[in-house]
Amino acid sequence: MKYRAWFQCIAGCEGQYELNEIVYNCQRCGELLEVKHDVKRLKERKPDIWKKLFDRRYMRTKWPYGSSVWGKKELVCPNVKDSNIVSLYEGGSNLFWAERFGREIGLKDLWIKQCGNAHTGSFKDLGMTVLVSVVKQMISEGRDVLGVACASTGDTSAALAAYCAAAGIPAIVFLPKDKVSSSQLVQPLANNALTLSIDTDFDGCMKLVSEICTKNNIYLANSMNSLRIEGQKTASIELVQQFDWEVPDVVVVPGGNLGNVTALGLGFLMLKDLGIVNRLPRIVCAQAQKANPLYLSYLTGFKEYKPIKAQKTLASAIQIGDPVSIKKAIKILRIFDGVVEQATEDELANAAARADRSGLFNCPHTGVALAALTKLIEKRVIKPSEKVIVISTAHGLKFPDFKIKYHEGTLEEVESRYMNRPVEVPANYEKVRSSILTALEKGYYDYKPPRPSPSLVED
Repeated sequence: MKYRAWFQCIAGCEGQYELNEIVYNCQRCGELLEVKHDVKRLKERKPDIWKKLFDRRYMRTKWPYGSSVWGKKELVCPNVKDSNIVSLYEGGSNLFWAERFGREIGLKDLWIKQCGNAHTGSFKDLGMTVLVSVVKQMISEGRDVLGVACASTGDTSAALAAYCAAAGIPAIVFLPKDKVSSSQLVQPLANNALTLSIDTDFDGCMKLVSEICTKNNIYLANSMNSLRIEGQKTASIELVQQFDWEVPDVVVVPGGNLGNVTALGLGFLMLKDLGIVNRLPRIVCAQAQKANPLYLSYLTGFKEYKPIKAQKTLASAIQIGDPVSIKKAIKILRIFDGVVEQATEDELANAAARADRSGLFNCPHTGVALAALTKLIEKRVIKPSEKVIVISTAHGLKFPDFKIKYHEGTLEEVESRYMNRPVEVPANYEKVRSSILTALEKGYYDYKPPRPSPSLVED
């Protein structure tokens, strides 16, 4: 079957733009664009046929459908030729059954979607494969594109650099000086991206990159470009697929620029439109208290929204005070009975460390989501019997300073309640044996954080 997708204004203005046009905003009203699909044509395939097709492709080797993004090509970007797809076998990230941690905080069915188990270590790969593939198609059609650029707090730049390197397309990344971890900074450098360290914050970088791309033949790769959203929406399709096409009750996701909130919602909505699922989950967006414009708007019932000056936070990738996708995200949260919660520096760091004790290795942004989840359980907004999925957005190994300083007890504004320090022992059998036995006798290994009150674990 022949399927088609196009850009259209989020405010409902008439007119369509082809996906291979260099356009980011509606030419009538200036609002952002979103990708629309020919749902009527997609519905010509029955839901069970879609499920069988996606299951047959999932994590297999037939190009390009083994990618969990391109395995859903018809729902993502049917316009791109297979020969122009730039894929690094993205998606297929595991669902971690967080049984121990879930029971500690009063949940019976908690899962962590490990989107950080990706080629560049974050969920950004899901969207970047689509965007760079469309750029490659543009170039193959003779369009003059000098390169692809993005503003980033780390993860977007890593994904853009890797995919452009694979495609042989120049990548330009705008990074706020001294606000990106060394592990994140080295990724675009290693992939030979032109890396600009700019003395401003993310919002300042975003303004600069938007102007540069608008006035030059350089393609913009930030999430205001909804091609990224199309790839990222496959995370919600994939997690439903991993549960044999059953929908969870709640999905919790950290929010900065808010593209991921939008993407998750669009994925679930498409599944429902096609009859593949018959209900929607509730979506929770978790923000750092120091970068919380969506949370502040939520407190007004989304009646008011004001950009803020984001303060320095351990969750650096979501240190954004003027999110590009704010209107899209609010629209999604209204549809999904959405909740917005915030986490302090102390809460996010301790939530990440506490969950690490059950076998995870969390980035600070996942810590924000886990802290928000814990607070919502305590407030009884989330019930103990509900199936909850937390979206882990990046791999903990990208934030070694965060992990090391936590266990050293040197993070500002954080009391490291789950600190674990090395025990220095001389090279002597009796001393080593004594150290081990003493630690075990004190309950070192069996240490359990405070359990929730009995009322929290009732059905």
